[in-house]
Amino acid sequence: MKIRIKNMVCRHCVAKVAEIASALPALNLQGVELGAITVGNIPEEADIAKLDNRLRDEGFEVIRSRDEEIVADIKARLIELSRNSEGARADITALLSDAMHMTYRTLSRTFAALEGRTIENYFTALRIERIKELLLDNQLTLNEIAFVTGFSSVPHLSSRFKQATGMTPTQFREIGSRTPLPEI
Repeated sequence: MKIRIKNMVCRHCVAKVAEIASALPALNLQGVELGAITVGNIPEEADIAKLDNRLRDEGFEVIRSRDEEIVADIKARLIELSRNSEGARADITALLSDAMHMTYRTLSRTFAALEGRTIENYFTALRIERIKELLLDNQLTLNEIAFVTGFSSVPHLSSRFKQATGMTPTQFREIGSRTPLPEI
């Protein structure tokens, strides 16, 4: 049986969730992957509550509804897309609809109802965080960062970046800091 977990965004999250779940023998942990754990039996509600409490202490939580599962899937897909240059330029409307076998309207409404913002705003926030990461790494030029993050030009990137952060990319490179992905 799979138990879906919210806010797992990287391999470090997988390791932390594995550590937490393996400390609960009643779950009979079989495996952990991004966004879910697999258990060997159907756990009691008390065991799921224990797991959820321990996960919440670390910034994760058990997904308990279909809508929460949809939002978690959308977030995981968008995080993955934001991390590669082809994905940053992808048509997220078609991509999400095709991958999740649901209309974009349904996905969008569900996401907005639970998150209080649009899918597009969330994806833009992910792209801005990716820009911050690349700026702080100080390995790429602004032109290269614009390409990697799917912006058509440096002025377009700079405009969106300043709108989101209140700073230019150059100012950020000097004094900025990042937001952890689960907090976006």
